[in-house]
Amino acid sequence: MISVVELTKHFHVGHTTLVAVDRLSFRVEAGEVYGLLGPNGAGKTTTLWMVLGVLQPTAGYAEVDGYRSTDVPDAVKARLGLVSASAGVYPWLTPRETLLFFADLYHVPPEEAVESVARISERLGLTRFLDQRCATLSTGQKQRVNLARALIHAPQIMLLDEPTRGLDVWGSKVIFDYVRHLRDAGKAVIVCTHRLDEAERLCDRFGLLHHGRLLHEGTLAELRARTGCQSLTEMFLQLIETTAGAGMGSP
Repeated sequence: MISVVELTKHFHVGHTTLVAVDRLSFRVEAGEVYGLLGPNGAGKTTTLWMVLGVLQPTAGYAEVDGYRSTDVPDAVKARLGLVSASAGVYPWLTPRETLLFFADLYHVPPEEAVESVARISERLGLTRFLDQRCATLSTGQKQRVNLARALIHAPQIMLLDEPTRGLDVWGSKVIFDYVRHLRDAGKAVIVCTHRLDEAERLCDRFGLLHHGRLLHEGTLAELRARTGCQSLTEMFLQLIETTAGAGMGSP
């Protein structure tokens, strides 16, 4: 479903070249939740922007359902849903108006859009505030609207960038439950987060990213066997210490 091959991104700042993503390769299949994990600045969000086709890579490529992001970005976007903690909502629209507006952007037929809004709202618990202005909603309610917005065109692939940032325990649970539903429905899901405890509960496989490089990849059992560490947090601390000792640490 998602194939990332030698994906690389350089940013030029004055006379300095910043390597944000460094020859990154991985695959995500249908019915799989893949955790692309790393601390802030590891290159997670940059990777998602390149998968989406919003950001052009310096080298390498990403394919979504057989469509290359650099060649046909509109076809890629039509097959993806994106949930980002940095995404806002239109304050003067209601959730219902927001969802119907995005359904129209994705060319969802009006009758189908109304049915989709009702179905998604019921599953995500939006019904009781579906007709309030978004400006009046809590952080958790707005994030549920963002999730519903990303699902309105029934994409086969979901990208979630720090989806639980700013959410309380209940809000996080809503996100977790729906990600599991997406996996059970055969969707391919990438979750980017620095919340390693959450990732352990949610993801099937993991890619551990540090300074733009994929340093380890596998299931939790495989990573435990490879690193000798029991938790993802311990693995990252070990990786950071090792790479810093090898001269790859932060400047």
